Amino acid sequence: MTNKTPDADLFLQQMKDVKPIKVEEKVTLASPHQDKTSVETRRKAATAELAKDKNFLSGEYIEPLDPLAVIEFKRDGVQHGVYRSLRMGKYQIDARLDLHNMTVEQARSAVFQFVKDCMAHDIRCALITHGKGEGREQPAQLKSCVAHWLPQLDEVMAFHSAQKRHGWLGATYVLLRKSEKKKQETWELYNKP
Repeated sequence: MTNKTPDADLFLQQMKDVKPIKVEEKVTLASPHQDKTSVETRRKAATAELAKDKNFLSGEYIEPLDPLAVIEFKRDGVQHGVYRSLRMGKYQIDARLDLHNMTVEQARSAVFQFVKDCMAHDIRCALITHGKGEGREQPAQLKSCVAHWLPQLDEVMAFHSAQKRHGWLGATYVLLRKSEKKKQETWELYNKP
């Protein structure tokens, strides 16, 4: 025996032709192309942040130099004749970096990466053009930065302002440490039986 109320009967009568709505169970996922782009964007951002962290070149106080100052540096162990040849511009310049129109931060990143790239390609002598910055509000700003940054890089054995034919006081010769491969080649060349 069922106890149906008149309201329940009326409800069932009204609902007899009603069919439940079919709901597709689906979740919209990002397309693989968008997902790859997102992953790539995140990867690039993380890599840039990591590279930034690896760039230890100091951007703190940098002593300003005179635009016409000669900049020079030599690590212990660099032979006098080697340094003299560098100063005189006698070595072949195998790589060049031009810092004109860069901000200090752009130049800091460029110098750091340039030295790393030179080492990766076994380059011994390079030229960095920074300009003298004469007539500027902050004269010799990039020149001062280069003189401050290069000694911080262990790969840099020596540097000196360039000869006139290579940019004079607006450019700097950079002598880089020999790679292990080059050291081995030199050893083999001079130690043959």
